[in-house]
Amino acid sequence: MGAIKSAICDGVLTFLWVFCVSTVGPLTYVIATALSIKGIFSLAITTVLVFLLLFIFGFIGEILGGATFNPTATAAFYAAGVRGVSLFSAALRFPAQAAGAVGGALAIKEVMPEQYKHMLKGPSLKVDLHTGAIAETVLTFTITFAVLFIVLRGPRSPIVKTWLLAMSTVTLIVLGASYTGPSMNPANAFGWAYVNNRHNTWDHLYVYWICPFVGAILSAWIFRAIFPPPVKQKKA
Repeated sequence: MGAIKSAICDGVLTFLWVFCVSTVGPLTYVIATALSIKGIFSLAITTVLVFLLLFIFGFIGEILGGATFNPTATAAFYAAGVRGVSLFSAALRFPAQAAGAVGGALAIKEVMPEQYKHMLKGPSLKVDLHTGAIAETVLTFTITFAVLFIVLRGPRSPIVKTWLLAMSTVTLIVLGASYTGPSMNPANAFGWAYVNNRHNTWDHLYVYWICPFVGAILSAWIFRAIFPPPVKQKKA
């Protein structure tokens, strides 16, 4: 029953995440236009919006018992020896996250004003298949290591932690924009691939599912080798 509850919570959180994070682009444009901000300075607006979302969703995730909206995060924390999750639980949570992402993508397309709908594209491959696969692996590896370090070894202040996570995320999105979108989140990528009828292709499975998991798990293993989890003392 616990695994089913976790899957439902993950699905709900992922629905909300995809719905909300998809507004970052349009909101950045609206705010930057209103304030006459152009070019690279608009990234500051994006970073603040991502910071607010991460802070709010971190709080919601805790309320929902540790729910997550990224399958690679679940896999990475498990591989790093931080959070235990059974194979049965993962088998329920990953599809629930994917389904939640589809719902979020469909919902935001319905309510987004017509003049901004062209901004709702989601991640897509902009280079050849193997270059995209390498890019998504490296990007997910990097963001996973950053998340593990910031969450487990970073500053104690949740506000500072969240700001560092936001900056890391936006930086990697900018770096990966001309390669894969990027995604760094298989569920989010699946949601938009489903909307655009690209979810059942080998390219999608290879670049946006296999490679992110490889990158995240390798990153977690390296993090665990550098920062071993504390050994629990057995009670006498």
